[in-house]
Amino acid sequence: MPRTAPRICPLCEATCGLTLTIEGTTVTGARGDRDDVFSRGFICPKGAAFGALDADPDRLRTPLVRRGGRLRPATWEEAYEAIAAAVPALVREHGAQSVGVVLGNPNVHTMAGALYPPLLVGALGTRNLFTASTLDQMPKHVSSGLLFGDPFAIPVPDLDRTDFLLLLGANPVESNGSLCTAPDFPGRLKALRARGGTLVVVDPRRTRTARLADRHLAPRPGSDALLLAALAHTLLAERPSGTGTPTGHTKGLGELADALASFTPEAVAPACDLTAAEIRTLARDLAAAPTAAVYGRIGSCTVEYGTLASWLVDVLNILTGNLDRPGGALFPLPATGPRPRAAGPGRGFALGRWHSRVSGHPEAKSELPIAALAEEIETPGPGRIRALVAIAANPVLSAPDGRRLDAALAGLDFMVSVDPYLNETSRHAHVVLPPPPPSQSAHHDFAFNGFAIRNQVRYTRAAVPLEAGRLDECEIHARLVLAVSGTYGAAEPSVVDETAIQGALARETADRNSPLHGADPGRLAGLLTGESEPERRLDLMLRLGPYGDLFGATVRPDGQPDRADHRADHRADHGAEAGPEVGPEGGLNLERLLAHPHGIDLGPLRPRLPGLLRTRSGRIELLPAPIAAELPRLRAALTGRPAALVLVGRRHLRSNNCWLHNVPALTGGSNRCTLQVHPQDAERIGLTDGGRARVTADGGSLEVPVEVTDAVRAGVVSLPHGWGHDRDGTRLAVAAAEPGVNVNQLLDGTRLDPLSGTAVLNGFPVELAPLP
Repeated sequence: MPRTAPRICPLCEATCGLTLTIEGTTVTGARGDRDDVFSRGFICPKGAAFGALDADPDRLRTPLVRRGGRLRPATWEEAYEAIAAAVPALVREHGAQSVGVVLGNPNVHTMAGALYPPLLVGALGTRNLFTASTLDQMPKHVSSGLLFGDPFAIPVPDLDRTDFLLLLGANPVESNGSLCTAPDFPGRLKALRARGGTLVVVDPRRTRTARLADRHLAPRPGSDALLLAALAHTLLAERPSGTGTPTGHTKGLGELADALASFTPEAVAPACDLTAAEIRTLARDLAAAPTAAVYGRIGSCTVEYGTLASWLVDVLNILTGNLDRPGGALFPLPATGPRPRAAGPGRGFALGRWHSRVSGHPEAKSELPIAALAEEIETPGPGRIRALVAIAANPVLSAPDGRRLDAALAGLDFMVSVDPYLNETSRHAHVVLPPPPPSQSAHHDFAFNGFAIRNQVRYTRAAVPLEAGRLDECEIHARLVLAVSGTYGAAEPSVVDETAIQGALARETADRNSPLHGADPGRLAGLLTGESEPERRLDLMLRLGPYGDLFGATVRPDGQPDRADHRADHRADHGAEAGPEVGPEGGLNLERLLAHPHGIDLGPLRPRLPGLLRTRSGRIELLPAPIAAELPRLRAALTGRPAALVLVGRRHLRSNNCWLHNVPALTGGSNRCTLQVHPQDAERIGLTDGGRARVTADGGSLEVPVEVTDAVRAGVVSLPHGWGHDRDGTRLAVAAAEPGVNVNQLLDGTRLDPLSGTAVLNGFPVELAPLP
């Protein structure tokens, strides 16, 4: 008989709850979980295709090891022994920097991807870390780090309570949102308008999100920072009715006004291709709204001034008095995040603590630009990357100039891929470690709950038992940590987790501000519950988090409980910032979470300032020095000559970057790799709908089918990201049948946002020519 099981969807940032229908060990259906405390039954086509993805016949089921130049099936022991023989030897001979680590987007959609990569990087001792963040969201991390002192302190729009929402470079109706975890984003936008609110969308394309808007502005791509600067200038110059006055939490208001003085609507309008009246009206409407939130995403991040645009988004939220305010932009308080602390100065955030070897790119958040990976492998000399560990990453398609990176990967001494597919990147590996299908893995969203529009916590165990011959994804990672550190075979994988637990408890009990100060870490570890080591780590993080039970009470140095009401004391110290009580059963731990299979609602977002600030001043630093140093470059854009034709990407509802193109249920329809061209440009260049064109830019040329449509503004063409499945040696039958082209091949990797190292993937100049 079929049975059902809950499962959190791992296929996009919305993290919707699913109800899986299972026959035997096969997922035969998926629908929205109506009892899920966050998504309330919402589901999109990706979630509905969960079973097809889970059972994809092209998923690898055994490890692969390269022998005689070919990848061949191997046992798990053979795979790890090959890693243990190669990586530590390379480190001994060439140093820790000879190994690089690449983390892809799907990595943050799994428990293993959150728990183990930091341990892997620590075991290797390398600074050569590259992630998908420098292909999408790093500008937001950098701007948040500079403003608030913490790169993970990212405010999200309070969608369910705001009266006015300004979206820039975001298409959440199709992407389901990003850095704003919100199931049923489309429904929430419709609800905003239904309650009398206003939605304004700024996008060079008339997206499905733009079609919902009260107002759609279509500026020239890449001009987001100029537009935002003009809006901020107007607010500072006019102080229109409703404009908030920054509180004592801010520093540098006068300097900010001086720095933005030249960005008047009249000065900015030509570069944005909007009128000064449109800009001024938008600023006044934003200020006059009872509550408002400004939200910018990938279209405003992956451009030449991405960090400035991300900074200005929050500057506008601050200037209108809407930062840290219900109905504005607030900071989530995730259940596995750190407990709130008393307000005061912090360590601050620094850029460029080290630089890449070849081009000298500064690190940001301990990461180097992924666009620099190829040169770090190719260029001879000390510190050259000779070995690579790629986890859920396909940079041959996702990073600029895939052909160059493709060739560079072929020259590595050794490569490990943790990936369920043999794709355009993992085909170069010497060892491939395939994780099990998602139905066979437990799930908790460590990353995305930090960006959720409502505080909640959910955890689902594996819906289907682990298939014989497979390893759990967390064990795959734990064994990998042992193999690269040279201790494989000498220690059990559980040692990796136990070491992490002991380290976390040692730090907690050494902290004089912790209720657990002076307690015995070993005794506390013995109180943890869970069926596996990863569950015990989750239990620890829940107990130590802002809603946690702190092991039932504060604990005396002898390890015995002290029945003082630590939760009451904590709330007295921190107020709303401490978070709500979890329920009548007390604070949060794994056992209590398991008793709520559809999750626990922890309440709406609440004000958190000034407690979360980690800047050296203890205040929001409105004009950080790196931002001030970058503004002259933005001013120069006021008089620059714009390109005649620029390219932007686009998202599809039934896709997620490059990793869902092998599921038949998600192919076809609007999910096509076509070049969208405005009718005026098509007529001028000689292109026809359904015909073909050659697109040329810095990195080369592509031949693509043309789709003539007024959904893009004149002077702009659009090509989706994540395609190009036409290389030999992959095992992606469905994707290879409709391969499309890799838009990132049009880039050579030299166009970067300098503060964050993020690749410019939008708003770059191209040339078009018709093909027969």
